[in-house]
Amino acid sequence: MAEYDVAIVGGGIVGLAHAAEACRRGLSVVLFERSARAVGASIRNFGMVWPIGQPAGRAFARAMRSREIYLSLAAEAGFWADPLGSVHVARHEDELACLHEFAAAYSECGLDAHVVDADEACRRYPALRRNGLLGALVSRTEVCVDPFEVVPKVSTWLASRQNVQIVNGCAVRSVRSGLLTLADGREVRARRVFVCSGDDIETLFPEVLRQGPLTRCKLQMMRTAIQPNGWRLGMHVAAGSTLRHYPAFRSLPSLDRVRERFSRTHPEFDRWGIHVLASQTRAGALTIGDSHEYGEVLDPFNRDEIDSLILDYLKEFLNVPSLAITERWSGQYLKRTDCMMEYVREVDNGVWIVTGLGGNGMTLSFGLAQEVMDCADSGAPWEDTPSEPVRPAIASSSLDRG
Repeated sequence: MAEYDVAIVGGGIVGLAHAAEACRRGLSVVLFERSARAVGASIRNFGMVWPIGQPAGRAFARAMRSREIYLSLAAEAGFWADPLGSVHVARHEDELACLHEFAAAYSECGLDAHVVDADEACRRYPALRRNGLLGALVSRTEVCVDPFEVVPKVSTWLASRQNVQIVNGCAVRSVRSGLLTLADGREVRARRVFVCSGDDIETLFPEVLRQGPLTRCKLQMMRTAIQPNGWRLGMHVAAGSTLRHYPAFRSLPSLDRVRERFSRTHPEFDRWGIHVLASQTRAGALTIGDSHEYGEVLDPFNRDEIDSLILDYLKEFLNVPSLAITERWSGQYLKRTDCMMEYVREVDNGVWIVTGLGGNGMTLSFGLAQEVMDCADSGAPWEDTPSEPVRPAIASSSLDRG
């Protein structure tokens, strides 16, 4: 019977991050992916490493560690990682107020971000629409990767390490302390097991989804053809709708005004959980999304209405040579239903479940893997990460709007 220091269930980005961290620590590792290649949420996203959306404190620090690992690992594993940053545009006074509040609040957190006026924003990023633009928050911290490239290339790189074995097309039937049983009946021993199987938690631990503070989330996304004549977006782009989504913005004094206005002018955004982002692949295709529907069982069919709402809003702040959509898809992941960022539990001696990162898996996984393994080594219980910023809210009157 094969024996390892660490066994990992799931070959998406969370599982790969744990395998990479165990490898770095010199442990013997085996990773089981039930499919011939990972095709879940880890390849169905923007490819945004997005520290700017994470609440100040532990989650932001985790995102910044992940960023460093991506940039270092890109050279070793041979995938594209571009630290191009992000721009959040403001087209209403309440949005602009939020951007100023955010820049002031995060000035001491290590986030390289500042607000520029509309003319400067358009000078730097010609893809932005000048009409109606009031200003923009520019950050140099965010990184762009191609998730369809990152996952297989990190897997291949890990498989080339002497102490790591990657087993694709192999489902795990059961896990208990020190022992995994595979679908074909074989057994594997491991001192520690990390179950990183995304939204498929029922297969091994059905009680977790029933009893834990978790729900499923379905998103809709699109991708254009490669843009003509070598056109480049320049940075990840977001707008006012995104301020309503990420926990980093949650305690901004002006956010309530943004939310109230969207509820009046875009009630369907609340209904479908829409906020609009755009990123670009290395080849030049534009990735656009997304929506968020929550529930234990979700409708498997995409809605044209949602895609139209996303594209119509995008056109308000972005000029794109071609919005001809060539690919549409949905993704699904688990998300905490309370005010925490991830679901990490030791469910048996040496058996850990790591899931529930919501839409932050690409951003947080590598930093999270370090914390989980440190916790497993220490024997201390896991402390959930709050999704609220650890800083107090900044009073609007104290801001320099210069």
